[in-house]
Amino acid sequence: MCGIAGVFHRDGRPVDADVLVRMTRSIVHRGPDEEGYFLNRQDAAGCCPGVPMRGLLRRDGDGHVGFGHRRLSIIDLKTGQQPLSNEDGTVWITFNGEIYNFAELRRELEAKGHVFRTNSDTEMIVHAWEEWGPEAVKRFRGMFAFAVWDERKRTLWLGRDRLGKKPLYYCDHEGSFLFGSELKTILQAPGTPRDIDVAALSDYLSFQYVPAPKSIFKHIRKLPQAHYAVVTEREVRIVPYWTIDFTPVRTEKPEQLMEEVLEDLREAVKIRLMSEVPLGAFLSGGVDSSAVVGLMAGLSSTPVKTSSISFGEAKYDEAEYARMVAKKFGAEHHEYSVTPEAVPVVEKLAWHYDEPFADSSAVPTYYVSRTARENVTVALSGDGGDENFAGYRRYWFDLRENAVRNMVPRFLRGAVFGTLGKLYPKADYLPQIFRGKAFISNVARDPVSAYFFSMTSFKEDQKPQLLLPEVSRELRGYSSLDGFRATYEAAKAEDHLSRLLYLDIKTYLCDDILVKVDRASMAVSLEVRCPVLDHVFMEKAARIPSAMKIVGREKKWIFKKALEKLLPKEILYRPKMGFGMPVEEWLRGDLKEFAAELLLEGEGTRAFFRREYVEKLWQKHQSGLSNFQAPLWILMMFNLWHRRFAGAAVPAAAGAAS
Repeated sequence: MCGIAGVFHRDGRPVDADVLVRMTRSIVHRGPDEEGYFLNRQDAAGCCPGVPMRGLLRRDGDGHVGFGHRRLSIIDLKTGQQPLSNEDGTVWITFNGEIYNFAELRRELEAKGHVFRTNSDTEMIVHAWEEWGPEAVKRFRGMFAFAVWDERKRTLWLGRDRLGKKPLYYCDHEGSFLFGSELKTILQAPGTPRDIDVAALSDYLSFQYVPAPKSIFKHIRKLPQAHYAVVTEREVRIVPYWTIDFTPVRTEKPEQLMEEVLEDLREAVKIRLMSEVPLGAFLSGGVDSSAVVGLMAGLSSTPVKTSSISFGEAKYDEAEYARMVAKKFGAEHHEYSVTPEAVPVVEKLAWHYDEPFADSSAVPTYYVSRTARENVTVALSGDGGDENFAGYRRYWFDLRENAVRNMVPRFLRGAVFGTLGKLYPKADYLPQIFRGKAFISNVARDPVSAYFFSMTSFKEDQKPQLLLPEVSRELRGYSSLDGFRATYEAAKAEDHLSRLLYLDIKTYLCDDILVKVDRASMAVSLEVRCPVLDHVFMEKAARIPSAMKIVGREKKWIFKKALEKLLPKEILYRPKMGFGMPVEEWLRGDLKEFAAELLLEGEGTRAFFRREYVEKLWQKHQSGLSNFQAPLWILMMFNLWHRRFAGAAVPAAAGAAS
C-alpha cells in the first residue's frame, strides 16, 4: 500500500519541486519504506521523456508534470519502486493499491509484445494503458488509485477502484490540476482555496461523513468510486466505468447458491494472500471477520495472526467471541483493550481523516490496526458482508415499516401516522413492530424519505435551528435528501430492499466504512484487504434474490447458511453487536471536559453553528434523560477538524507521532 501525489500544470508552468516534495511527505505514514519522484523534463527542444528521482528534485529544466510516491513495500520488494515507466520512459505511473489479477493480465500483454522489467502489478497498469487506453481499468480486479502520464499524448489518466477502497482527491484550479491520496497533499500547494462547501457541511451533519464527489472544500473533489478521469491541457473528463446490478437471478436453488457463495468467498480470500511480508486478519468475532479467518486458516500452512479490540463495557465487547473463533482455527491471537483514557487519539485521527468524520468506531479501528501492525504488514478484514447480504437491523425494520405502509392507502398515511408521530414522543406500549415515534413517523413518509430519516443524525428540519442564519441562506434550499434519492432511483434492482443495498454500497460503505478503515490503518502503515468486497464476489451476491437475504427475522440468511459448514452456530446466529464505542457514557465521564471545550468554545461552532442550540444539546445529554451522542460527536469532530485544517497551513507531518 502506498501514498500518491502529483501536479499537472495544464497551462504549461514548471512544477515547483519543493511543493511536490511537501505534498508527498505529508503522507509519509501511507508509505514509510521509500520515497520517489518523477518529473517530465523540458529543454530547448521541448518535452522529452522523464527520469525517476529519489529524494529531492533537481531544479534545472523542470517540466509541467510531476509525480510523488510513498511506498509501503508488500510485493516485488526489490524492483517495485515508484514512480516507474514503460521501456522508453514516455509513460509514467504513481500507484496505490493491489491488482490481484495482474499476473494474468501481464501474460496477456506479453503475448501482445509488451516487455516488462519488474514483477510488480504497477508496471502492468502502464502497459494496459498503452494497449487498451482508459477502458483498461475495467480489467483490473483489486483496490487501487493511480495516475498515469503519457508524454506522447500529453494526457493524465487517473482511476479509482469499483468500491472506493483507495482514496483519490483532486483540485482543478487556475490552470493547475493537483491530486493526492489524501486531501492534505493538495493543501500543501500554496494558494489552494479553502472555501468551505456548505452543501458538503450539510451532508456531513446528516451522514457523519462528506459523500463523494464532494469534499469539505469547494475547490477540492474526490474522484468517485468506479470512475476514471482523463485530463488534458483542454479538459477534465470524469467517466463512470462500473456499477453493481441487483437484478435477481431466479434459476439457482438455495443449496446451489450456498455452495457457490462459500467457494467464491474462498477464492476471494485466496487471491488476497499474495504478499512478501507478514499477513494477518482483523477478528471481531462477528460473522464476516470469522468467515475470513476460517477460510484463511484452511488456505494457510501457518497459524493466522489475528487482532481484536475489547472494551470495559460489556454491551460493546465482543472479545470473548473473537477468542472463541481464534481458538477454533488455531490462530495466533492478539487483543487490545480500549479505555476512555485512550480516546484523545481523536485529535490524531482528525488529522489523518482530512475532513470532518464522525463515525466513532474510527477509534477502535485505529487501535485494532495498531495492534495488528505490531505483528503484520497486511491484514484481511470482513467489511462488506452487511451491505452485500442485508445484515444491518435497519433493513429488517425498514421491511416492517413498508409492510404497514403498503396496508394503508397513501392519502391516509400522513393524516393517521403523521398525527400519531407528533402526539407520541414514545409509543412503547404499542406492539413491538411499532418502534415508537420513529416507526410511526416513518410510515407516514415515502420509503426513501423514511430510510433517509433512519440513516441521518441531524434531520433536515433541525439544521435551521443549528446553523447560523447566514450559513442557512448560503445553502439556498439545498437538501441532502435529494442526492440520496437520486442514488436510490439509479439502482438496477426490482425491489426496495435491493435498492437500499445498492444505496448503501454507493454511499455509506464507500464514504464511511472504507474511509474509516483506510485512514485508521494507513495511520499506522498497515494495508487492509477486504475479500467480501471483491467485486466479482459482490456481483454474484447482488443477484441473489433479496427474499433469501432476510428470511423472517434472520438477516444475512443465505450467507449464514452457506457458512454453517465453516463456523459454529453460536457465532453465526448470535445477536449482532457492531463495532461501536461507548460514546454516550464517555461524553458524561472521561471525555466531558475535553468535549465541552470543543463544542462550546470551538472556532468551528462560532463560525457555523448557533451556540445556544449546541449548548442545549449538551445540557440535555448531560442530564442523562436524553442521548445526543451522535449529534454531539458530529459537532465535536467538526471542531477538531476545523482547528487543524480550516485556516493555517497544514504541517506536512502533523500526524506522524503516535
